[in-house]
Amino acid sequence: MQLRASASVFAFFACLCFALAGCGGSESGQPRTAAPSEPTSQDFGDFELHYNAVRTDELTAAVARAYGIERSANRVLLNVSLLRKGPDGRTTPVDGTVTATAYNLNGQLKSLEMRRVTEGTSVYFIGEVGISGTEILVFDIDATPLDRPGKYSVQFKREFVAG
Repeated sequence: MQLRASASVFAFFACLCFALAGCGGSESGQPRTAAPSEPTSQDFGDFELHYNAVRTDELTAAVARAYGIERSANRVLLNVSLLRKGPDGRTTPVDGTVTATAYNLNGQLKSLEMRRVTEGTSVYFIGEVGISGTEILVFDIDATPLDRPGKYSVQFKREFVAG
């Protein structure tokens, strides 16, 4: 099955997360992932930074395969994109560099290697991190556009329950 890119692949992942959170599923007794209660983007004037994190078993097999993501109830995918705001209010993807770290509330640093993905005009960055049991992960993200000095930083946290 071939995947077609929408205007923003990030929007696809975000919609997928919300759709999966609202769907009924098998009655396995596992807690369902709640929709984020915190914002999933931050405005920096001319730029917006969008971010989200989901357990990778919530991705469809086709999406995971297409992007080389391991589907597991013990893994979390971080997805980040940087957008430039135009004078008309429209946003366009911006290339750059994104680094991220993740740690739990015990201060244990989690390995998180971000990789750049392009599809059509979309540019975004994804990384995977392992979890065990119930963990609240704190993500620190730094994004720097290629054509502009300085970086944009955001921190957010999410609770995950490993399967």
